[in-house]
Amino acid sequence: MPDKKPTGLEDVVVAQSSICFIDGQRGQLVYRGYDIDDLAQNSSFEEVAYLLWNGALPTREQLDKLRGDLNYSMVLPARVFDIMQALPFDANPMRVLETTTSSLGTFDPLADDNTPEANCAKAIRLAAQLPLVVTTWNRIRNDELPIDPDPDKGLAWNFLKMLCGKDPDDYAARTFDTALILHADHELNASTFTARVTASTGSDMHSAVTSAITALKGPLHGGANEDVMNMLLEIGESDNVETFMAKFIEQKKKVPGFGHRVYKAKDPRAKILEKMSEELGRRHDESKWFEMSRRVEEIFQPTVAAKGVYPNVDFYSASAYHVMGIPRDLFTPSFACSRVVGWCAHLMEQYANNRLFRPDSEYIGATGLKYQAIEERG
Repeated sequence: MPDKKPTGLEDVVVAQSSICFIDGQRGQLVYRGYDIDDLAQNSSFEEVAYLLWNGALPTREQLDKLRGDLNYSMVLPARVFDIMQALPFDANPMRVLETTTSSLGTFDPLADDNTPEANCAKAIRLAAQLPLVVTTWNRIRNDELPIDPDPDKGLAWNFLKMLCGKDPDDYAARTFDTALILHADHELNASTFTARVTASTGSDMHSAVTSAITALKGPLHGGANEDVMNMLLEIGESDNVETFMAKFIEQKKKVPGFGHRVYKAKDPRAKILEKMSEELGRRHDESKWFEMSRRVEEIFQPTVAAKGVYPNVDFYSASAYHVMGIPRDLFTPSFACSRVVGWCAHLMEQYANNRLFRPDSEYIGATGLKYQAIEERG
């Protein structure tokens, strides 16, 4: 048998999609034809959700309707809340999210209806309910009552209010809204591919999103920004960065938040969050987290640039999330609250032109063996 190493499907085309395009060499990310820089500067998360689901930016009337539908859907069935209360308070929040998302499917009246109209309605409910699950769980585990969303505010503002218990300032809300835009989709990453594989069997949207969450839970996919924050906390102060990084480089350790399977240039999302993290830290008098991040980049980047390794979106989102008051173990669930929009867009695309995923594998095991009676085996 030929000795081939697994490629992780790298450079293997398994689907056609009109949702998202990445140019890894140039460091470009495009949603439905719109460059991410343009959307991050001018759009809102709700607009981007509409764009990903419908293929065009909404009119004012369409956007107002979507915002109304999202706000109306920000409610959890009482029995789902009971399920959440029964979970261990020290449970992994991603496990809580996958359990609760699956439970939501059992109470959704359209759960097993895979028509386009039903899936559009379910996409809206999932986009509204996942932020509610994450913030409600944080309140439950801290023995606090959940906070109702404000129907006059957007998803980003409501997330921060329901999580932290106080009105976020305008810049923090805008920063988180931008982070949601930046995380909304990223082509056929591991969780999106997992969702599409599940959908290709004819399974429903809640099941497919649940399977995507289980894939995102893996530290090789969704947990890098938490690792970045752990590193910054270990460094402690800006004056310690040089000594810390010298040991890191000497021991040839990987710096969390650096490198990407697709990008061979600086992640365009990292560039946007870098600026917003700096300004957010300045406004909240917590600049040290950004300053440490930038100094880490200045020291480490020259050592890996020749390999095409640059900061990814997780590197500067860590300091931004921390200053906004998001607990570290909720960084990845917060990611899911954004990416669910992209998952649903891909699921609707998969259902519209479905074919069961059934790849081949290369067998490298033994051949020609003959059965031996158990008494004859050594």
